[in-house]
Amino acid sequence: MKALLVAGLAVLALSSGCATVRTLDAAKPGAPVVYSGTRLDLYALRGGCCPEDRFGAPAPAYPGLDLPGSALLDTVLLPLSVLTVLGVGFQATGGL
Repeated sequence: MKALLVAGLAVLALSSGCATVRTLDAAKPGAPVVYSGTRLDLYALRGGCCPEDRFGAPAPAYPGLDLPGSALLDTVLLPLSVLTVLGVGFQATGGL
């Protein structure tokens, strides 16, 4: 029974959309980059009026459920987001 509850909550969180993925895809100039998904969830939990204007992405339907996953993914992506804020870019090329 407990496993079914955990699976149901995971499906609900995934269906509402991950805030980190939404903000990474938004590419809005001036939007927060470091811990952007976590910040979007907290903004929505506090009743922020216009998440799309501030973050370039809509808030998830259930930000309280999305918050732990977004915090984890934001932490994993922290080195890349810091490099992005500092203006470090990678122009990798491939081929033979």
